[in-house]
Amino acid sequence: MLRIYGIKRCDTMARAQAWLADHQIAFELHDYKKGGVPADRLADWMRRAGWQTLVNTRGTTFRKLPPEQTADLDDARALALLTANPSAIRRPLIDLGSELLVGFDEKRWSEVRWSEVSR
Repeated sequence: MLRIYGIKRCDTMARAQAWLADHQIAFELHDYKKGGVPADRLADWMRRAGWQTLVNTRGTTFRKLPPEQTADLDDARALALLTANPSAIRRPLIDLGSELLVGFDEKRWSEVRWSEVSR
């Protein structure tokens, strides 16, 4: 079954989940606040997408962090920041294997062959 990563109480997550439901795509939610961040997956996602894509710099969590934690980010610092503050991960995140969908982009999601993904 398709797994969507994020946090339950998020407007973007709600829109993404509604889109999946409207398109009759079964999924399960991995809530970072309840299930934590899978460390091995986070490192893999960062390698594949880059920390610039994964870090939600516009989100409340990131903006509330002290500047010494958010300044001069690189792979190692971003990985530590996201591990300690999973709500700062851009969401939703769906790992399709061949690519990552990071953030909700209705146009891009409409191009995905979901029947091949959710096998």
